[in-house]
Amino acid sequence: MSKTASTNSSVNRFTVRGICLVALLLWTLTCLITVWKFLDGGLIITFQHPSPGSLSITRQIHSNVSSTNLVLDMGISEKEWDRLQKALDWASSNQEITELKLSTSPVHTTFSIVGLNKTYRVGQKINVIITARDHNKNLKSYGGDFFQAKLFNSKLKASVFGKVDDHRNGTYTVDLLLPWEGQAQVSVRLVHSSEVVHIIKKYRDSSFPRSLYYGYFEGSGPKGIRIKEKVECSLKWGSDGSWTKGNCCCEYKDVKTGTEWQCERPNKLTCDKWVHHERGALKDPSNKFEQELFSRKLTNVDIPGDNHNINVVQNPTSNGKSVKCRSGLTTPVPAGFYFKDVWKSFVCNTQEFSPAQMGNCLKNKIVYLFGDSTTRQWFEYLEKKVPGLKRMDLHTPRTGGPLMAVELKNNIIVHWKPHGVPLRFTKMLITDLHYISNDIDEIAGGAHAVVVITFCAHLVFHPLTFYVHEVAKIRQAVLALLSRAPATTVIIKSGNTGGFKNIFQSDWLALQLNTVMKEMFSDINGVVYLDIWQMTSCHYLRENIHPGPVIIANQINMFLSYVCPP
Repeated sequence: MSKTASTNSSVNRFTVRGICLVALLLWTLTCLITVWKFLDGGLIITFQHPSPGSLSITRQIHSNVSSTNLVLDMGISEKEWDRLQKALDWASSNQEITELKLSTSPVHTTFSIVGLNKTYRVGQKINVIITARDHNKNLKSYGGDFFQAKLFNSKLKASVFGKVDDHRNGTYTVDLLLPWEGQAQVSVRLVHSSEVVHIIKKYRDSSFPRSLYYGYFEGSGPKGIRIKEKVECSLKWGSDGSWTKGNCCCEYKDVKTGTEWQCERPNKLTCDKWVHHERGALKDPSNKFEQELFSRKLTNVDIPGDNHNINVVQNPTSNGKSVKCRSGLTTPVPAGFYFKDVWKSFVCNTQEFSPAQMGNCLKNKIVYLFGDSTTRQWFEYLEKKVPGLKRMDLHTPRTGGPLMAVELKNNIIVHWKPHGVPLRFTKMLITDLHYISNDIDEIAGGAHAVVVITFCAHLVFHPLTFYVHEVAKIRQAVLALLSRAPATTVIIKSGNTGGFKNIFQSDWLALQLNTVMKEMFSDINGVVYLDIWQMTSCHYLRENIHPGPVIIANQINMFLSYVCPP
């Protein structure tokens, strides 16, 4: 063999060894990354969902959301995330059942009043025990059932909310305050069995798209012909929550909030031609057995128990609330009660406002109502009741907004704006949908400014971690507003109970979001928290995501009592 051939052979052997070594290193690195992803991001399971345009979309489920990276993505500290986890903690068996008869039965689950007396005085409490049983009448050995409890008197149109404490062994207790003179009865509903709560939580923590959205793209094509295209859109969230099919999508990242939205790439138009946003279909991820657990006969059902009339007599030593309504007050349970259809607050001294008093209270005020259709109800109520307040024609959808009403004599301006995507509204201009935190950054603030924020109903379709991220941005904007204008009135309106008790919009999901919102604003001076949840959960009207006029009237009285304390 020639020297040249020998040299070439050596070089070839060296090259082969080098390539093998590099390949081995790459393989090892890949394995390490895979293990790191498993430990840090949790087990990843993929689902394939064909879109309307036959695009195959891969979405991922992340079982572990407590990693450091995800906490940083949410914009909060690990300490605060731990605090939220404790507040959100919900008992669960963490086991899948395969037989309906093993779930909690609303027929065999009962409640009883402990040591019922002949009479009580106003301000005393009664103790109620709930005992959960399955369909075989066996006692449940674990907690996690979602109950709603209240005390009520139909003739007096009186009611009060009761917080249910879970002892995690199949028993629950409720301390119910007796706030009015007269008779009262106890009512307990099994909203969801613990097995259903487990299912709801499982799909909430996944990134399965229970809510779909559409984007409308419009632009000029060849020869100036107008082109319109409709595609599927979604939230982009998580370490890799995107649709993964090459150059599949148009991505839209808000610079200030970091929130990312994505739409399938149109066939003919470019990504900058996105014009309208619209809600899409709801997608049920549950299987047939899980759907049986959600049936009407098992969901939101009154359970049997002591139906005795409780006799309550006057208490001469009880004192009415005399604290001035202001920010920084704690919200007790109960936060108040209804009597003759009027909400009596335990937080502060509220009053009923006549239309003329409403106008005087809002004189020289600019009111900013941010959120969803439940704050739009406030806008519509004020529009109807405040003398001279007239809606301006902004050439926007009547229910989609944005909306504005003015009253020139007293210099009153009321705005209502829906929050940004994700939002389940009918077709709207995307330019009219802003993130609440960005809108707050545009407010100068001052003694004349009133800001109301609600952020709940449309977020129940998406991961809890995304909600925390968005609330963190809102909190940051509120802190900046109060820093530059401390006299600004800022009110957080909680979400309310609704008529939906399903895999999509369960009250359990809304309750969890309310807990996050309340916790994250609990230590901020200058912010008022209105617990609308209690006001909507104990009223005699059938629960509705859009509460009846009598409930809205009481909410407005609460709101104005903070704007203009008596």
